[in-house]
Amino acid sequence: MSKILRVNMSTLSVVTEEPKEEYRLLSGRAFIAKYMLTEVKATCEPLGRHNSLIFTPGLLGGSKVFSSGRISIGGKSPLTGGIKESNGGGVVGIKLARLGYQAVIIEGLPKDAQKYILKITATGAELLSAEGYWGCGVYETAARLRQDFGEKVAVSCIGPAGENRLLAAGIANTDTEGVPSRYSGRGGLGAVMGSKGLKALVIDDTGLGSIEPKRPEAFKRVIQEYAQLLKTSPVIKNYTDFGTAALVNLTNAIGGLPTRNFSTGRFSGADKISGETLRETILVRKGKPEHACMPGCLIKCSNVYVDEQGKDLVAPLEYETIALMGSNLEIEDLDVIARLNYLCNDYGLDTIETGAALGVAMAGGLLPFGDQEGAIRMVEEIGKATLTGRVLGNGAMLAGKVLGVLEVPVVKGQAMAAYEPRAIKGTGVTYATSPMGADHTAGNSIRAGLKHNSREGQAAFSQKAQHTVPIYDDLGLCLFSMGVLGAHPEILCQLVNAQLGTDYVFEDLQAIARNTIQWERGFNQAAGFTKVNDRLPEHFTETPNPAAENAVFDVPGEELDNVHPDLELQKSQKDCMDSAC
Repeated sequence: MSKILRVNMSTLSVVTEEPKEEYRLLSGRAFIAKYMLTEVKATCEPLGRHNSLIFTPGLLGGSKVFSSGRISIGGKSPLTGGIKESNGGGVVGIKLARLGYQAVIIEGLPKDAQKYILKITATGAELLSAEGYWGCGVYETAARLRQDFGEKVAVSCIGPAGENRLLAAGIANTDTEGVPSRYSGRGGLGAVMGSKGLKALVIDDTGLGSIEPKRPEAFKRVIQEYAQLLKTSPVIKNYTDFGTAALVNLTNAIGGLPTRNFSTGRFSGADKISGETLRETILVRKGKPEHACMPGCLIKCSNVYVDEQGKDLVAPLEYETIALMGSNLEIEDLDVIARLNYLCNDYGLDTIETGAALGVAMAGGLLPFGDQEGAIRMVEEIGKATLTGRVLGNGAMLAGKVLGVLEVPVVKGQAMAAYEPRAIKGTGVTYATSPMGADHTAGNSIRAGLKHNSREGQAAFSQKAQHTVPIYDDLGLCLFSMGVLGAHPEILCQLVNAQLGTDYVFEDLQAIARNTIQWERGFNQAAGFTKVNDRLPEHFTETPNPAAENAVFDVPGEELDNVHPDLELQKSQKDCMDSAC
């Protein structure tokens, strides 16, 4: 990847340029962090002309490394007011990388009411009119774009939520079958895309194959070793069999399954929405309990959930959605949760933020807990952008303010994912201290060997996890590959070195990861963030969780403040860059 595509929506210019030296060997989350800190005014209005929207594959994007095709989309979040990298699966990252793009940067705001599609091919890129697409749902948009531009193109697009600049809006990416179900959902970046008058990216890599490794013989040896690890790992098998929904029974057992607007952590109907029940239902109905969102994936944690007639309802149905739109709302019907998931996907909404907002709405008396039809109706209101829909579609924090609800599960304005922080305190530390807001993917402790409702060791675990996860985000690797590569960092380095021709040791990758965090924190500090922002809402520190031995979140503030010590950027990053071939 050796070029940057810069698109200015004010002047409608589309320019390909060489990356600056300071961005060499940076991609994915690291590129976003460095670019935002260096070139975007941290105090800018997120939906204004000074913000940038960045699409960037990982360093291993477009290669034959299994599960390495994820896309990072970033900018300043209108939800948190800080930096945001939102990671998604599918084929968008793969095709951008094969076209040679380190990043696509969208700048400025349109001067008129015209809306656009950005088409990117091997011969260049151009802005086309989005007339006829604007106003369409995500599923129709992707289907029509693939019909108009070719079945094999990748699509990254927004729905009505993004067009209406709702802060819960995400960006949908197509999977191996052209279904726009792989979401870069968090942080409201769909609203940023909508503010720029951009409906979709259409990416056509016709005629281009996988990026060949710089060291073919070394690559051949290590890729076989990596494949064997994936095929024999019990952790990976669990993901394959049950997907992320395997966590329902685990979190419920320890009092960490968000229930009734995070007021407790155990749900009486958990068995009805568990990963085991999900798999059994899919098998009985002849759906797909195992599904790969990108070519060559051996993990296959995705699924295709179908109705009683075997017709697709949604793909995939994930743990986060099951919890936020199931137990959090006291809904115990997978078909209803799947319907809510489908509607959110089609409108272009983050299911985590929307589920949290619905929980707040129920706590505020807008509708009762367990009201299935009411929940569906409220999501439809968001799609129609009614007044009520706009309140809920702008996220849980705003919904709490409008409805007078104090118990709102957010950090830095972003809703918590499906891990109750009084019961799973390591993830609670990550919620509090991640530059991204309440983001479980920044460092989740649920599978760690900790006593989850004790405060001991939680900050130390979160620090290690948060300073490791960016390695995978920077490379474009699925985080679930950490299930095997985490125990074999030498194999991870061999994969990287064989593909890129570098001579990294694991400490070099760790240095880039720490720098990524430091750049993100630097941007947030310039935007006005302080230690005060690295805290959970006070009801989590004062009101016990009855399902977790009446625990409160009691990790001391000093420990939270020390998760990310403000160190100098790691010198070894420059050293390892200079040694790269």
